Amino acid sequence: MPIYQAPIRDYQFVLGELLNIYQQDNLTGFDEFDPELIDAVLQGVADFTTDIMLPLNGSGDVEGCRLQEGKVITPKGFIDAYQQYVDNGWATLTCDPEFGGQGLPEVVGVFATEMKTATNMAFAMYPGLTHGAYAAIHAHGSDKLKAKYLEKLVSGEWTGTMNLTESHAGTDLALLRTKAVPAGEGSFAITGEKIFISSGDHDLTDNIVHLVLARLPDAPDGVKGISLFAVPKVLVNDDGTLGEANALYAASLEHKMGIHGNSTCVMNFDGALGELVGEPHQGVRAMFTMMNQARLGVGVQGLGVSEIAYQNALAYAKDRIQGRALSGAKQVELAADPILVHGDVRRMLLSQKAFNEGTRALMGQQALWLDEAERHCDPEQAKAASKMAALFTPIVKGFVTDQGFKACVDAQQVFGGHGYIHEWGMEQFVRDSRIAMIYEGTNGVQALDLVGRKILSDKAQTLQAWSGQVKQLIERNMTNEAMKPYLVGLMDAAGDLEKATGYIAENAAKNPDIIGAASMAYMQIFGITALAWIWARIAEKSLATLSDGTDDAEFYQNKLSTAQFYMRYWAVQTRSLRKQVQAASEDIAAFDDKAF
Repeated sequence: MPIYQAPIRDYQFVLGELLNIYQQDNLTGFDEFDPELIDAVLQGVADFTTDIMLPLNGSGDVEGCRLQEGKVITPKGFIDAYQQYVDNGWATLTCDPEFGGQGLPEVVGVFATEMKTATNMAFAMYPGLTHGAYAAIHAHGSDKLKAKYLEKLVSGEWTGTMNLTESHAGTDLALLRTKAVPAGEGSFAITGEKIFISSGDHDLTDNIVHLVLARLPDAPDGVKGISLFAVPKVLVNDDGTLGEANALYAASLEHKMGIHGNSTCVMNFDGALGELVGEPHQGVRAMFTMMNQARLGVGVQGLGVSEIAYQNALAYAKDRIQGRALSGAKQVELAADPILVHGDVRRMLLSQKAFNEGTRALMGQQALWLDEAERHCDPEQAKAASKMAALFTPIVKGFVTDQGFKACVDAQQVFGGHGYIHEWGMEQFVRDSRIAMIYEGTNGVQALDLVGRKILSDKAQTLQAWSGQVKQLIERNMTNEAMKPYLVGLMDAAGDLEKATGYIAENAAKNPDIIGAASMAYMQIFGITALAWIWARIAEKSLATLSDGTDDAEFYQNKLSTAQFYMRYWAVQTRSLRKQVQAASEDIAAFDDKAF
């Protein structure tokens, strides 16, 4: 079975030093948190995920879910594990205390999610989708709807899903056909079929609250005519008890490449009764509350699986002996050296390490922006944080899952032939992580959203605000000789991002097809630059700590070495990507369809 050690020390560094969450006096409720409390929570999640979830990851993958007499049966051990998850209160961490939640910030919850995803991505999806349903109802539901569902969703007694996709309409929600007809007393009869519904049916809980996009009879065409409905698997009586089964069911289970332990269903709604979430015809807006939550969660999946893959690849590279170092034998007492001495193995492991640690800090920053958007005492600061989180959503979903998958492939490659064999667990990490590049909006859609909505439609105002933060970091360290190795990489990457942005802005109006042709390379430039910014901040903090004196000097020296590698190996890639944007985008857009 694969090993896993939760990166608690790294969490402590990101939370307490890099993001300084314990001195955020301008964020409502943050004064209630201290390092002892947060450390205890994170260690508790670490113990649960390592002891309970990890042992079920491989067996759940082999057994998978099955549809039996119209009911979905989850793999052996999942029911007991989920009950322990609920009993321990892990479902309630970041939820509103009014409905039984603990009220912890997202910046803490995101790391709990990383540990859950690293140890058992398929299992983690059940509570993950539930939290998204909670967020949508909490933000847009009526008081009656909140009273009906939120306490049970917060506690984990019930789970939730989101139902968007239809077989003829993937990303294009304008083609959606599911209908909602008034059925009296404020309810609606929902009829239609949805596909690819994660956690669509299972035996972990007595009820599942499906959030379903559908059209009312008077709905206008397109996305402006879509409404959102809460449709329970089992109808809920006025006193909160469960009543009759609703008119919906899982028609089949999808046969998938990975995440076998999660039930991905085709769901049929045959006049199932549901209630409106938010206003009529405003379903897409309400659903995107859930979707943005889900996209952060998917990005964390890219990180979590990459982290456990890296840990196992590193352990294997230290243990597996094969060949000698090119500079001569390093362990002469052995028949061969550990493969860690070989340059290409070191390259792959260092690349994974630099990605994982930088991305962990970036995820923390994204979650902190979300906390600021919700909790900041200054409305203008809250609005600015919300815009920043929106700008970075395609990065934490698209760029991170692209690179997280590549990191898993590199980790598998370290194992050589053994990485292709199931018993080592590496091929499962590759299979599981692959879906993160596809669902919750494919990464091509994320890139298009970044360029079209977050850059061009915004006239790059939020990008400029973030660029201002990058420039401030550079300016305050220009006279610090020790920071120069980290600033050079950041400045080069930021310059390439600026030039690529200018090219797209200049040419998109003349030829809109340039936007789609350039968007993927642009998203990679942005993501690499974002991590360069993060690594420069990590270097700044590490140098200051070492200068002040610390008993943990090795930790900070390690950060500086990894930051230097990132700048020399990762950050330089923006140059070729920028040239792709400038030189090849017109070729992509103009290529004759018949010539493919």
